[in-house]
Parts: sequence; structure tokens; C-alpha cells
Amino acid sequence: MPATAAAVAPEAPPCNRVLLVHGLWNASWWLAVLAWRLRRSGFEVETFGYPSIVGGPEPALAALAERLRDRPPRHLVGHSLGGLLALEVLRRNADLPVARVVCLGSPLRGSDTARALASRPRLAWALGRSSVLLRAGLDAWEGRVPTGMVAGDVPRGIGRLLHAVDAESDGTVALAETRLPGLSASCRVHASHTGLVFSAQAARQVAAFLRTGAFLDAEAARGRDGGPGGPV
Repeated sequence: MPATAAAVAPEAPPCNRVLLVHGLWNASWWLAVLAWRLRRSGFEVETFGYPSIVGGPEPALAALAERLRDRPPRHLVGHSLGGLLALEVLRRNADLPVARVVCLGSPLRGSDTARALASRPRLAWALGRSSVLLRAGLDAWEGRVPTGMVAGDVPRGIGRLLHAVDAESDGTVALAETRLPGLSASCRVHASHTGLVFSAQAARQVAAFLRTGAFLDAEAARGRDGGPGGPV
């Protein structure tokens, strides 16, 4: 009797859907340049907006889970507080269809800048209802979703003005605050905290991790930086 070939299940197509999550004091439009760069790299990009000051994490987490649930798999990319929200929503809802996560300058171990603001009565309002999550951070990442961190190393931002972070920072978040146990990979780019969402180098690293689960070496990531109209 002739042998018959075993049926082979077709390989699942790579996930190319991305949901961007902004940080504190920002809105979805703040991520327009990053969205443009990722679209140029072949991703289908959407943004998730939420009231980061008056709303706080709880309603944002509920809305984000609803946005992800019962839909095709996608990646999450979160800037600053957005990265904390991405990991927290997956910690609470491990079954959500998320393929990979990239955090951009997220203070996953808690933020000394947030603590400095909270300690000043005239400035504490700036954290709104996100204060607790920003100050506490997470203990470790033990979820199933591979997660990478892109950290900036240009120390220019409010954290420096408050003397909350030193030169080993992006000006708002210390490099040490991004180093959460359990992350799959991490890399540094030459950008400030705000500049991470506008950096072509950061966008290249995001695209690389979403595609392969690994970051580029520094030289490859530098590429030929350009604004809208130039390559990612």
C-alpha cells in the first residue's frame, strides 16, 4: 500500500496588526509619526486613546481589554504609561489575543519622576489618577507574551529638572526603571523620553521586534534617519 503524506497544517501568517497606546498627558494624535513609520514598514496600525489624567488606569484597562477581546491577534506598542497599561491588561487578561508587546521608555519598575511630582502638592495634580500605577510599577513580567523594551538615553526632560533622574535616563525615566525582570529583550536608542515616539531609530527597533522577537544591532538600527517622506 503506497505511503501517503501526512497532512501539514498551513503555517499561520505573521501578525501585522499593531495597536499603539499613548502615555501620560498625551492623546492618540501624539503617536502619528510612529504610526506612519510602522505603516511604511508594512504594519496595519491603529491607536488607542484614553483620558490619562482624569480617567486613570481602571477605565482605560477595561476599554483596552474590550478593544482587544474577540478580535484577530495584534501587537501592542505602548509609550511610557502606555507600556505599563499594555502589560497590566495582559496580566489581568492572559487570554487576550496579543502576539508581542514593545514598551517605549516605560517606567515598568516605577517612576522616581512620578514620586517627585507626587511629593510636591502644587505638582501632584499632574499625575491625575495614574499616580499609583506610575509610582509603583510592576514586580516582574511573567506573562506569556514576548515583551521588548526600547529605552532612550538622551537625558532631557522633566525628571532632570526635578532632580529625580540622573544622566543614565531619557530625562524622565531612568534606564534602571525600564529593566523589568522577565522582558524578552531590550535596547537603547539616542532619544529623549518625548523623542522616542518621533525617532526613526526607535521605530526601526519596534518593527524589528514585532517581526522577529529580537532587536537590531545598534548600527543597523541607526540606518538613514528621516522624517515623514524618509525611510523608517
